[in-house]
Amino acid sequence: MVLAFGDHRLDIKRRELRRGTEFIDLEPKVFDLLAFLVQHRDRVVSKDDLLQEVWGGRIVSESTVTTRINAVRRALGDDGTAQRLVRTFTRKGIRFVGEVTEMSDPAAPTASDPPSRTPTAAPRLSIVVLPFTNLSNDPDQQYFADGITEDVTTDLSRIQNSLVISRNTAFTYRNKPVDTKQIGRELGVRYVLEGSVRRSSNKVRVSAQLIDAETDAHLWVDQFDSDISDLLALQNYITSRIAITLNVELSRREAASPTNNPDALDYILRGRAAYWKTGLQSRDLFAETLGLYERALALDPRSVEAQSQVANMLAIRAGNGWTESPASDFRRAEELVEQALAASPRDYLAHYAKGSVLRFQGRCDQAIPEYERALESNRNWLNSLDFLAACNMMTGSMETAISLEQQAIRLGPRDPYIGNFYSRIGQAHLLLAQTDEAIIWFEKAAGAIPGYGVPHAYLASAYALKGETERASAELAEARRLAAEGRYSSIARLKAAGTVGGPGYWGVPKVRALFEATYFAGLRKAGVPEE
Repeated sequence: MVLAFGDHRLDIKRRELRRGTEFIDLEPKVFDLLAFLVQHRDRVVSKDDLLQEVWGGRIVSESTVTTRINAVRRALGDDGTAQRLVRTFTRKGIRFVGEVTEMSDPAAPTASDPPSRTPTAAPRLSIVVLPFTNLSNDPDQQYFADGITEDVTTDLSRIQNSLVISRNTAFTYRNKPVDTKQIGRELGVRYVLEGSVRRSSNKVRVSAQLIDAETDAHLWVDQFDSDISDLLALQNYITSRIAITLNVELSRREAASPTNNPDALDYILRGRAAYWKTGLQSRDLFAETLGLYERALALDPRSVEAQSQVANMLAIRAGNGWTESPASDFRRAEELVEQALAASPRDYLAHYAKGSVLRFQGRCDQAIPEYERALESNRNWLNSLDFLAACNMMTGSMETAISLEQQAIRLGPRDPYIGNFYSRIGQAHLLLAQTDEAIIWFEKAAGAIPGYGVPHAYLASAYALKGETERASAELAEARRLAAEGRYSSIARLKAAGTVGGPGYWGVPKVRALFEATYFAGLRKAGVPEE
């Protein structure tokens, strides 16, 4: 269903809001609120209505509701004074008062359609930050240039209604000839930012240029010199120049500076590089990354980023059973994340880390608002989108999970871990007993991450449910070959391993029942024994 009001088009199925041809990027809960208001425009809706229908019955603060209402108004060019479209009725509630026309959209794809590789029209405020080139004499300084690239990417989320391609997708263009028009077509973006970094001791020089991907025209080129301790100001200046060039406004900066200690900053940037390079695929690689963040924290115990990164890593270690004292890891992670949030209450990494702690403790319902808060400050952080989707799935909101993963795919179409997004969509479809749709997504996931056993296990289950025993057996054999520690040797062992919420966690009771009726039932048919 497409609902039209003024020059806006609200596509409920695609979860898209457009003004003319311009795509307006909305945080998931803001979209849910707007859709609810427009669909119930015939009446005033109370706060209780919103809490029940938009927040799923969860208790949230008055300020949280007000913030989302204000975000809806901003997206529509409205405000609390004019109230042209969203009107407040004192002590009663709010109502959408715009004139709405319902339009059919027969060409719209369904939620189960895999993403097309056909280039999409680029939203006006869409951009990709290509990996900055390391021009330092030391090639090992690439991690430093990568850190600046990541921070500028994050900072661009401050541009209202922007779409910023994810870090991992952008980095697939490293060391390749730059054809900005081709990149614009492949990623569906209007602008490309590229640059270089030269570091000498504690001095850094950054050159950057903003290019229109449609015309290949250079909109501006500039050079910035800074001390390492003042990188935040340098990054803010680059983002401000882009905003001025595009004639848009920046929202208030929410994230704190990583650290004012140059040595601690060095370890933070090394930790980030290790995190993305290794993917934390083994305990040894994990330990290397955690060690770098721990050294940063030791040098600057008040660094919000160091606190958040260490807390997140401790949660991962405890949740994966990589420690003999998970309770101790969780306690320290909780202490660190509370320190980070006390110093910077809206920092996206701090909220993301808190979400990780809660998720790995099997408390997905409490992790959801933390991931949502992280997305409020950094709408383009794919980790938050992915795990928000996972937690929605594990608490029973399958359609929301699918929509969130589709947003992640849009922001990271070349992400090396895109198979995780595909797999999560497949899982949601399987739990909804939409087996054919699930198979499509699991096949895409298996192709995207060849060495990953999870989609093969789900394919074994799905094919067995369809009675295709030979294909089910082949997929199960592949899952067992790829998986570590005999995860798929028995149903009992798989259940004990758990899923995104840590050991033994398979969601709230109603979701556990869905796993039992679909995933585990299929695996039993595929030949997985009970014990």
